[in-house]
Amino acid sequence: MRWQLGLCVLTGLLAEAAQSLDHLRVLGAQGVNLWKLEEAAAAAAAGPKLLVQGGSGFHLDAEESVAGFKTQWFRQPVDHFDKNSNATFLQRYWVNKRHYNPDKGGPVFVLDGGETSGVNRISFLDTGIMEILARHTGGVGVVLEHRYYGESIVVSNLTTDNLRWLNNAQSAADSANFMANVQFNGIEEDLTAPNTPWIYYGGSYAGARAAHMRILYPDLVYGAIASSGVTHAAIINWEYMEVIRKAADPVCSAHLENSIKTIDAILSNGRLARPLKALFGLQDLRHNDDFASVIESPLGSWQAKCWHPDFASTHFDDFCAALDKPPFGSGMVSLNEFPYGAPERMITLPGGLAVDFTIVNYGKYIKANIVERCPEGVSTDMCFGTWDEEQYQVYDLDQEWRLWLFQVCTEWGYFATAPPDPDHPRIVSKLLTLGYESKICRMAYPPGKHFTVPTLPNVTVVNELGDFDIAADRLAIIDGEVDPWRPDTPHSDYAYDREDTIVRPFKVIPGGVHHYDEWGLLDLADEPQEIRKIHLEMIHFVQEWLKDWKAPEKAAKA
Repeated sequence: MRWQLGLCVLTGLLAEAAQSLDHLRVLGAQGVNLWKLEEAAAAAAAGPKLLVQGGSGFHLDAEESVAGFKTQWFRQPVDHFDKNSNATFLQRYWVNKRHYNPDKGGPVFVLDGGETSGVNRISFLDTGIMEILARHTGGVGVVLEHRYYGESIVVSNLTTDNLRWLNNAQSAADSANFMANVQFNGIEEDLTAPNTPWIYYGGSYAGARAAHMRILYPDLVYGAIASSGVTHAAIINWEYMEVIRKAADPVCSAHLENSIKTIDAILSNGRLARPLKALFGLQDLRHNDDFASVIESPLGSWQAKCWHPDFASTHFDDFCAALDKPPFGSGMVSLNEFPYGAPERMITLPGGLAVDFTIVNYGKYIKANIVERCPEGVSTDMCFGTWDEEQYQVYDLDQEWRLWLFQVCTEWGYFATAPPDPDHPRIVSKLLTLGYESKICRMAYPPGKHFTVPTLPNVTVVNELGDFDIAADRLAIIDGEVDPWRPDTPHSDYAYDREDTIVRPFKVIPGGVHHYDEWGLLDLADEPQEIRKIHLEMIHFVQEWLKDWKAPEKAAKA
């Protein structure tokens, strides 16, 4: 995610971070996203915690349990591939044993925590997809926190050198080692892989990891479910905003397209740029590309859409409604009675700048919801500017924004630029270029003694595992119809269509956004029709997969 907010303003945003923006839109210059804000706010609300040494670094000791699930730890090598290294760290996990029934085969479902604290995934263990699948198979559900995230801390600080073990290969090896060796407290049977069927689940970045685990470790991973799995890594990811442009209410999209076209034209005129910025409360923001990025930030709330009542967000719809407000009060005629730019819609501002009232509304929204959160006494440029390298070179463990951004800069990409064709309709400024979006990589990660961040991410290490065409028996691909990440999944318009079968499920959730199947209700009958449908289909194909499972020794005799 590319939320162009300087690091200073983030403190003031923590308490109001949007829910469920758990992933990856590249944040470009300041490298921060709302899931990070949400996590930090949750951590602050939990109160003080005890610092405990663990493994090769430090971790903050969690509560005894989260939502009734006891916090547990598994020791991992820091480097799985250097046999001369004996450094270790503690990886955090939680287990749902409510439905374990060894007479049914006792499958294990492991949910990859992905690029956030594992605490943020506990709802999926309690009422979501882990609970649903375990309940219908007599299995065990597990949430496994990703190395470096949450409290699975690998190192003592987040310098470039200390982040070098945060990559796809090391993270996959963590999961494989866990599956092959974990012993669950309170369960006498040996449930390690491959002697027990393990089914790996992930959503978003973790969805790509689920698909990769089925490819990399087929002897350990009996089956996998990739939900919104971004198996295609891309340097430029302009399609993210294109999905939103096409899927949003046409009136809102039209407002944005027209506004951005006008704003870009004004920004190219040096004389009128400052009055325009003043309309948004950003007159003192020096760089036009920073301004363009700040006003784009509400669009990311599309990804926060969620069907579950406890996690639903109305931020995007609220933003669209704000753009469409009639001038001078609700009793006035709608803006839509006149075409964009009509005299009846134009407002003349100080300095001679005349703009459509939609842009006035746009400015009011940004000023009230973003700019006013800048702490008193701190300059606008300090809050929202992104050209000061020093603000990015703080390496304490609480600088959690450095984690996913490091993965972006080294292996994943996803710099959300404007469309490459200047004539293509767009809802973001043409100033959001690859150069602007990616400069954070060189600013935040100066070369270390042992590791240097590449000029552009090496997306080959992701795409060589299957890319759009990734496929295997008992690998399910599930995506949302209007997920802005769909262009990076096997359901992309760039990918070939596939048959949906039991052994290779290939499903799209109508109207679904980001990993919509991951949330769940205890009573499936209470779920929306499309969610209940996908859950029943998932239960069915998993049960069919399990019918074919044989322990390795039995398979050898067959």
